[in-house]
Amino acid sequence: MRQSLRDKIISVCEQKITKKGETVGVSFYAFFSNKNDDPEQLMEAATWWIHTHQLDHFEKAVKVKEMVEQGL
Repeated sequence: MRQSLRDKIISVCEQKITKKGETVGVSFYAFFSNKNDDPEQLMEAATWWIHTHQLDHFEKAVKVKEMVEQGL
């Protein structure tokens, strides 16, 4: 996964955790606007989320952030 996407995921997760607490859930759609302006990056996130790690539609933001920070 490209570094810019990793940075974005970490940032979004941190924001959501700060606003809603450590139990907040996210989906990979949380990292993108409603307008599909970067389909390549969206597919990269979807592949990492669904295909590579077989995550549920919603996962704890803390878990996702930790996975990305660990380079998984």
